Order: sequence, then structure tokens, then C-alpha cells
Amino acid sequence: MTKTKPGALGAFVRYRRVLIIAVQLLLVAVSNRAAFALRFDSRMPTWAALAFWQMLPVLLFVRGVTFMPFRLYEGLWRYTSIYDLRALIGGVAASSLLFWAIVRSPFGVPYPRSILLIDPLLLLLLLGGIRLTRRMVAEFSRMRPGKRVLIFGAGSAGELIVRDMKSDRASDYQPIGFVDDDEHKTGWRIHGVPVLGTRRDLPAIVERSRPDEILLAISNADPAVVRSVVRALEAFDIPIKTLPNLRDIIDGKVKVGQIRRLSVEDLLSRAPVGLDRAPVKQLIGGRRVMVTGAGGSIGSELCRQIARLSPATLVMFERYENSLHAIRMELEDQRLSGGLYSTVGDITDSGRLNDVLRTYRPEIIFHAAAHKHVPLMEENPCEAVKNNVRGTRLLAQAAEAYGVDRVVLISTDKAVNPASVMGASKRVAEMVVQAQANGSGTSFSIVRFGNVLGSNGSVVPRFVEQIRKGGPVTITHPDMRRFFMLIPEAVQLVLHAAAQAESGATYVLEMGEQVKLVDMARDLIRLSGFVPDEDIRIEFIGLRPGEKLYEELVGPDEELGPSRVDKILRVSSRWRMAEGLFEQIHALEAEASDGDADAVRASLKGLTELCDPAADEEPVAAETPSVPIRPMAADEQPCPSCAGGHVRRSRTRKLREKVRRELTAQRPFRCSDCGWRGWLMPKDCTDHVPLEHQSVPDLASIDSAIAPVAAGARPGFSPRNLRDVHDSQTF
Repeated sequence: MTKTKPGALGAFVRYRRVLIIAVQLLLVAVSNRAAFALRFDSRMPTWAALAFWQMLPVLLFVRGVTFMPFRLYEGLWRYTSIYDLRALIGGVAASSLLFWAIVRSPFGVPYPRSILLIDPLLLLLLLGGIRLTRRMVAEFSRMRPGKRVLIFGAGSAGELIVRDMKSDRASDYQPIGFVDDDEHKTGWRIHGVPVLGTRRDLPAIVERSRPDEILLAISNADPAVVRSVVRALEAFDIPIKTLPNLRDIIDGKVKVGQIRRLSVEDLLSRAPVGLDRAPVKQLIGGRRVMVTGAGGSIGSELCRQIARLSPATLVMFERYENSLHAIRMELEDQRLSGGLYSTVGDITDSGRLNDVLRTYRPEIIFHAAAHKHVPLMEENPCEAVKNNVRGTRLLAQAAEAYGVDRVVLISTDKAVNPASVMGASKRVAEMVVQAQANGSGTSFSIVRFGNVLGSNGSVVPRFVEQIRKGGPVTITHPDMRRFFMLIPEAVQLVLHAAAQAESGATYVLEMGEQVKLVDMARDLIRLSGFVPDEDIRIEFIGLRPGEKLYEELVGPDEELGPSRVDKILRVSSRWRMAEGLFEQIHALEAEASDGDADAVRASLKGLTELCDPAADEEPVAAETPSVPIRPMAADEQPCPSCAGGHVRRSRTRKLREKVRRELTAQRPFRCSDCGWRGWLMPKDCTDHVPLEHQSVPDLASIDSAIAPVAAGARPGFSPRNLRDVHDSQTF
């Protein structure tokens, strides 16, 4: 029940529509009288005054009735929009035509024809003006001091968020300007907010305008662009916020309430949009699925996504009861369909493994159980072999024995050219699966990818914890690079790879570009609200045993090819199973069971050609500045935006770019690291030799030398020559 407001305000609310009708009809009379005054220059003759007074009641009646179907009495003026203006034009035009018909009818009176044109124009100005005045009053009433926000991105998302900031009375934001990479927008205004410059001008704009916050309003922003913006703002202690990606918003509308802090996830590559779920649904739906290592970061996410695909049975196999209990409680709370079974067991216990497969008869197995911490496995090589090699072999043999339809091994980039015990043990696990696939009725396949953000083995949680404690953030080497991907999206791609898996095939997730750990650390410090090297220090502690400066997803004996799914590549390997492979693996397992670490390392090296990264790369001291991971090519230049990447020549895309290319000496370039694109003078790669130092040949001596052997002048040729030849051959 609505409460009645007291006093004059309550009376206004009750009779608001009557007052709106009266005001608009009053404006109808005022505009008509003003039209007569304009027509006759304030000296209205008697016949015109008589026509005005005689037809004014008719005009008021016609307009008053015609305005009703156009709902001109129902709109709230403070929310006036283009829709209201369109209805207003329609109502005035319709009523003017009807009034003109009455004037021209036998019931009309002599009436100035020019009034029929002047009056509607004046009425539109008056009715539109009073509506806009009410909206302007509402806008000015909301103008109060708030957080001064600088918006990066003058596109559709930026326009929507500024509009919502200006219309939302509860908004605590005051937009002061835009920054956009399109230099042609500089100097223009959007909803009264100026576009101040491009990304190159960002530090100067921040220094000059002193915003309280930076808002990234870019739909489908490339992570490289986001990283370049974050690094451009390293020197400023200003919070950076962003909006949800437009693909994640159901209605496609951006609102002030959706503003959130920028997170490290925004700096990483995302999985492709719009992947067809039908193959994955067909793979999982109604089937019995088992996940080993179900309590781990990858295994638990596999369980979450598989459970949503309605399997007949989901068997979660894990030896750590706490992590298994956590994922079990999470899935039970969601009340998902299908049977959910939590089984505690060790993948290296053949009796327990066979018992689980005999009981639940899984059709698909995702093998995610593994030891994956590189430094720990360097210190405990026997345990790495027991879990990663023996566990995989036992699972592969049991799966074939119990008629499992498909087994998918979750592998790692560290298995390529392994430099650590962990990587070598995972490479041997891949060899076991590839060997088991030969002549087997079970389909065995491998999915290989790099680091996932937030996993138990990821360096990012350690960085976050060190930042929380006030630093320093420790990094082993200034040039250390790693692949990164978000756990849900990596698992999504794993499921799609499993849906198309062929027996013995290896699939690689396209992880994007490798990210420098020092850049990741600086970004995390910046996103935590601190200034790198001032508030939080970064220290380099040297490479640990088994670490490589960069990771690889494809080995020297492998070739990449496309698959049926975007961001998933199929690896063609020239590896062939050596004779006596399983005997060597059994010997390796025996050495691990005996605890002979030296023998285990030697056997792993023999099986995988385990390399020592320290033999090729000298660890750099903490104070040594970072050097590029590769030398600069002849056609490359330093990036003027991020200063850390290299720019290469880019193609001209638009007509104005082609014209500029013809008229100037500059050429378009693009940065491979931050995505910057702009115009620069090409680097002169030619080694010029001064003219006075060049040896000039003696042309006269050359002519005299070749004169005795020079051919005579070639005679002229015409079609007549062919005719003469033809005549000479005619008998």
C-alpha cells in the first residue's frame, strides 16, 4: 500500500498528470500566439486577431486529444530520451495536419497559412525544451564531488559506463576523461567527457589530471593490452579497476555496479568464446567417468565440469582425504544428477586400483594424479618415479584389462626436453601411454599444457603471499618465462581435446605467449596497490635445480598441426617405442623402490635424454639487469610503449593508412609483446660505406678488355623476316 505524501508535495503527486496536461495545453496556446506575433511583427491586424481567438479552442482540443495516443502525458520528463522526442514530433505533426484540415473545411475561417508552419516548430521547441530543462535539473542535482575516474577505452563499453555514471543518482564516480588508442578520437567528447589522448600519453595524462581511479572499459580486451596499461601506470599509486568482459554479461549492458578491481586473471589469455559443447556433452553425458588426483587443482576442476555434464557416474579417486572431502562436499551441495563416489586410494597400489575399476567399471578415465613440484622431485626422485611412472603404468594396464573405453593423461610442458626429474618422469609416463596404445582396444591419449594460474604448483600464490607479508618477492632469474592459463579454461580445453582424441595422439593446449615472471610479479605488486621497487622489492635468488629459463610444448622430434577445436593443436611425433622399453621401465621402478636416487637419475637420463640446464645457462646475479630472451632482428626496433618488446613492420589496413604510407616516410609497426601499433621511421639496416672509401671500377679498361670478344650488333627484326624464311622453304 502506497503512503500518501503530506502537504503540497502530496497534492502534486496526486494531480501530477492533470498539471502536466494543463502545462502542455498552455504551451500550445503560447506557441500559437507567438507564431502570430512573428508573422505580423507584433502588429496583428483585426482579421488575424479574430482568427486567432476563434480557432484557439479548436486548436487546444485537437492537440489535447491527438497527444493522448502518443502518450505525451505519461513520460517522466527527467528521463527524457530519443523515444520521447520521436513521440513528441509525431504528436505535433499529427495534430497540425488535423488542424489544417479543419481550417480548410467549410467550418474554418480565414487563417494565415504561414502560421500552420511556424506554430508546430515553436511548439516542438517549447515542449522539448521543458522536458530537457527537467532532465538538466536532475543532472545538475546529481553533480557532486565523487571519485575522479579516468576511463581507458572510448568505445561502446566506455560510452555505456559514462552514461550510467551520469544517470545513476547513487553513483560515486565523476568521469574526467577518456584515453583511447585511436588517435582520431583525441579532442572529441563523449557525453561531455573529453578524450584526452592515447596510451602513449597515459603517464602524462595521469600526472596532469590526478584521477582517483583508472577504469579499463574495453570489451574483449587483449591481455597484452591490459598488461601494457598496468606497466604504464607502475609509477602511480592509483587503483586500477575494470568491467566484466561483455561476453560474460548476459544482457550486454554495462553498469556502474559491475566495476571491480583488476585481477591477475585479466592479464592472461582466455579460452575461445563459443566452443560447441555438443561433443563434450556427447562424450560425458550418461557415461561412467573416473578422475584420478580428484582433489588436486586440475582434478577438482575436472570433477566440477564433468559433474555439470550429467555423467551416469563420477568416481573421484584421491589419496589425500582432506582435499577429496572438500570437492565431495562442494559437488553434493550442488545436488547434481548422477552418482557421485569418493574413493580413497593410491594410484601406485595395484590392488586398490583394480578393486575400484572392478567395482565401478568406468568408461572414461582422466589421469590427473601426479607429483609436479620441480624442486621437491629433484630432492625425492624415487617418489617422482613411483607416482608419475609406476602409477601411470598400473592405471594404463588396469584400464585395458577392465575394458575402459578411453584414458586421457594430463601431462605438462616440463615433459618436453626435460631438465628436471619431474619433467623426465612425466615424459616416461607419456611414453608408457603411447606404448600401451599400440594394438590396444582402449583409446589412450595425452593432453599437454603449461602452468595454470592458482594451481598448487603455480608460482602466483607464492607471489601473492610474499606481497601480503610486505615483500620481498623472490624470483629465481630475471629472464624466467612461463606459460600461464586459467584453471577452468584449461580444463575446458582438456575436455574438448578428450572428445576428439585418437588413440596414441598427443594434444597441446595453445597457451599464448610466455610471460616473464618478473613482469608477472610487478603486475601483481601493482594490482595489490603498491609501487614495484618502492613499496615492495623484487629479489633474484638464482636458478634452482631442474629449472629452465623457458618452457616448451613441442619437442624437437614433434610437429604441430591443427585440430578440430580452436586453441587445441595435435602433435605428430616421430618417436617409436624402443625394443625392451617396458623392461627398462620395470628396472627404473625397481631402482625407485630400492631408494637408489643416483640410479634413478641415470635411468631417467637414459630414457629421456635428461638435460642439465645449468650446463648451457649461467645463473645471473640479482643485480645483473635483464637481457632480452632473443637478439633483436634486423627489421625490429624497441617498442616505444612498453620498452621491453620489439616492433615489426605491420600491414596497412585502411585507406587513410595506405594514403599516409604513400605520402610519408613512416611505416606502420606492431609490438609483439604489448600489442602497440603505430607509425615509426623504418630502421636503416644497411651498412653504408662512405663514397670516398668505395672502390670505383675503371669502366674504360673494362670496355677495352671485352672488345675483342664482344658480339656484333644484333640485326633488326620484322614480320617480313618470317615471310622470307617461309618463301625460301617453299618448293
